[in-house]
Amino acid sequence: MKQLKGSCHCGAVEFEFKTPAPVPFMRCYCSICRKTSGGGGYTVNIMGMSDTLTIARGKENLKSYRAIKNKEAPKKDQVLCQNRYFCTTCASYLWAHCDDYPQWIYPYASAIDSELPVPQNTTSIMLESAKKWANPRKLPSGANANDTFDVYPDYSLEQWHKDHGQLC
Repeated sequence: MKQLKGSCHCGAVEFEFKTPAPVPFMRCYCSICRKTSGGGGYTVNIMGMSDTLTIARGKENLKSYRAIKNKEAPKKDQVLCQNRYFCTTCASYLWAHCDDYPQWIYPYASAIDSELPVPQNTTSIMLESAKKWANPRKLPSGANANDTFDVYPDYSLEQWHKDHGQLC
């Protein structure tokens, strides 16, 4: 288990959590990730245990946003995705939490201040939503392999860590 610390850009929010899966290996190119949290055309999340999340500073500066997965569907058929928590002062996205998996939080790797391991293998997902300029099939710096999926793959962040011998 690894203890990690994170914060927003302006420093108004600081948080800590424990994770068995600290490697930032998965790039998500879905339109929600692309538009809410990244200039690179994707988001990189890691996984943490919800019951270990502590807000060290700035709980009053937190707000969440819940995106709609299928905006084109009639309102009654629309599906909301996970809550994405951000700082109300600087708008930095910090972590996501999904009601379907209450035991986990999904911190944005970009918000983590602790040193994270460099992934030797990466995964790029939701490529059917990727913009061509983002070049999602390009191998990330330092990586030996990049698995690619047009949609969300049938394995979890935890399973990837197990398969690659990276689970703490």
